[in-house]
Amino acid sequence: MIFSRYERFVLTVVGALGAIDILLIAAKGIRVDWTGYGMIGMIGLGTIMLGLFYRLVRHDARISETLILTAGFVLFTLVGSVFNYMLLPIHFPRIDDFWVSVDHLMGYHWPSLVLFFSERPGFAKLLKIVYFTSLPQLVIVVLLLGFTGQSRKLAHFLITGMIGALVCMAIWAFFPSFGASAVSTLPANVEAKLGLPVGPTYAAELVRLSIQGVDYLSPANVLGLIGFPSFHTVMAVMSVFFTWQIVWLRLPVLALNILMVPALLLHGGHHLSDFLGGLAVFAVACLAAGYVVNALRDDKAASAPAEHVHAAP
Repeated sequence: MIFSRYERFVLTVVGALGAIDILLIAAKGIRVDWTGYGMIGMIGLGTIMLGLFYRLVRHDARISETLILTAGFVLFTLVGSVFNYMLLPIHFPRIDDFWVSVDHLMGYHWPSLVLFFSERPGFAKLLKIVYFTSLPQLVIVVLLLGFTGQSRKLAHFLITGMIGALVCMAIWAFFPSFGASAVSTLPANVEAKLGLPVGPTYAAELVRLSIQGVDYLSPANVLGLIGFPSFHTVMAVMSVFFTWQIVWLRLPVLALNILMVPALLLHGGHHLSDFLGGLAVFAVACLAAGYVVNALRDDKAASAPAEHVHAAP
């Protein structure tokens, strides 16, 4: 076999979701920036080809599996974001007001949080930087697990992300919400002062899309649609959980993602309930991914265990 069982699973999910995307795009008559999506797709496919080169020519299992699984995850994010947009316009009532009431019971009020940080702009800027570290953190975890030969753990990590994203989309499809910023108003200067990535202006566009749907898809203008449960939270916990056994990295990653909590609430415009929902989704996704990885005993004919393969000179 050319691909390991982990790789075949990831690529099969990507292919199936991509096929569903194409059918829905055709059925809805949506215009698509095929060039933009094609370029990203070619990067993913090119990375897979590079991984096969390292497997078949250089006989380096660590690099090959890291490249192929990473490319599969990149392609999954591509087809996954398109699928999320195919769920527009929403067909069920928004439940943001419900989450506001739940937040109130927990003593959380998003506008008050924003006003608090508007008086501490330096800390708000720090949290904005933290907010945008989610994807770089995932890249670092992938490289660490892949290049240290932990192929099983790498597969568990990536499949957790895939299942987590699918669970978030499934919940959101039936119980749509766009976060606290979609149902809150702020003083005119506050949003601009803090430079909120997901403030009321951003949320207003989400609400418009929820009503009108999308008529043109491009990777250049994709927005994060899901309020509850927070996939940003899923990514943060993934980074902490899968680096916990790396002693020198454990505390820095934990500290960074403790800061991620106020960062995603402030700059992600989230309900506190969104964060708690993200924790629950991670737990479900991680357990489910563990089951999948255990079921997919790696095919030694496709990829010898990386721990026993020395890197080619």
